[in-house]
Amino acid sequence: MESKRRVVLTGLGAVTPIGNSFDAFWKNAMAGKNGVGPITRFDASKFPVRFAAEVKDFRPEDYFDHKLARRMGRFIQYAYAASLEACRDARLDLDKTDRERVGILLGSGIGGLDFIEEQKEILMTRGPEKVSPFLVPMTTIDMASGQISIHMDIRGPNYGVSSACATGNNAIGIGFRSIKYGETDVMFCGGSEAAICPVTIAAFSSSRALSTRNDDPATASRPFDIDRDGFVVGEGGVVVILEELEHARRRGAPIYAEMLGFAATGDAHHLTAPHPEGAGAARAMTLALQEASIRPEQIGHINAHGTSTGLGDIAEAMAVRRVFGEYGTRIPVNATKSLVGHLLGGSGALGAACVAKTIATGEMHPSINVFTQDPQCTFNIIHKPMKQEIEYGLANAFGFGGHNTCLVFGKYKD
Repeated sequence: MESKRRVVLTGLGAVTPIGNSFDAFWKNAMAGKNGVGPITRFDASKFPVRFAAEVKDFRPEDYFDHKLARRMGRFIQYAYAASLEACRDARLDLDKTDRERVGILLGSGIGGLDFIEEQKEILMTRGPEKVSPFLVPMTTIDMASGQISIHMDIRGPNYGVSSACATGNNAIGIGFRSIKYGETDVMFCGGSEAAICPVTIAAFSSSRALSTRNDDPATASRPFDIDRDGFVVGEGGVVVILEELEHARRRGAPIYAEMLGFAATGDAHHLTAPHPEGAGAARAMTLALQEASIRPEQIGHINAHGTSTGLGDIAEAMAVRRVFGEYGTRIPVNATKSLVGHLLGGSGALGAACVAKTIATGEMHPSINVFTQDPQCTFNIIHKPMKQEIEYGLANAFGFGGHNTCLVFGKYKD
């Protein structure tokens, strides 16, 4: 189906381990600031992994009243704060907008697992009558969209998506299609996660997915480094505002970038391991480029999925080689997870926001902790802040279950 409706990105909002607004995140990302440190959420002294990338100094009362905060799980609070910021950043006055043409699509990989764990302990120690009546609406993945829709009076499509670490990209991609094919004019899209809790750390540790650098957590998240030993659990929420171009023009909205392509594929291979040759990831990139009607050699920047896992980093490198050939070794690449760990369901949205910001400003944040690049990961990794005008950029996000997603953005042109 062809559509002449163009989609632009007009607002960014974020709560991250290195800043509780997108502007604060970006300033710290450009400076190469690290958000990883010892876990403070609980006593992790007996755990095999005792560090994570926590959000710092987040105060719910800065965004909504105390009563409302008590009825929102932490992952919902992060998403709500990011949504408010993105709305302000886009200079979007919802009172002057057809709210039935505004939708919200936010996701999470895990949802409110921290609160489920807390309430299970209450159930076992104090009895069923003490379990919170808000347990379900504070923890189910759809409630990030649901709560924000209610309190911001957003009346268009409202639902959640979950595809593990590809969630944020899927949400943005589906929102893009909603606008492109006429269902909506504005979409709040993104992902959030607040899963730094005992059961999450224990589970990922048991599956040997996490770095165990307890003696040096600041260097634990090292995508594409030859000595990487697993990812670092992070948390936060990221929301972008997508908007139909003429709608944005009429109200004089700021435009970061135009969204041009999206694709999602399945590996059909393994529960947690990527396809060993990156076949599904390569197909997602190829299809997204095809929808965008641009050639691989026009891409000037890639925000990599780059989790710091042995298999994942190599599979992504192989996928990029499949799609871009030798040119892929020259494209400037960064890995945001080196700075903030893995935001799981929020990670894709953060990568997409970074690409849009790069297209708007020409700034590319560095990757840190790449001390000796794995020769199998043939990327042109950005080690220092970089300034370079680019016309097109690409954001990858992949997830357990064989989910592969790719978003393509371009510089807005009249």
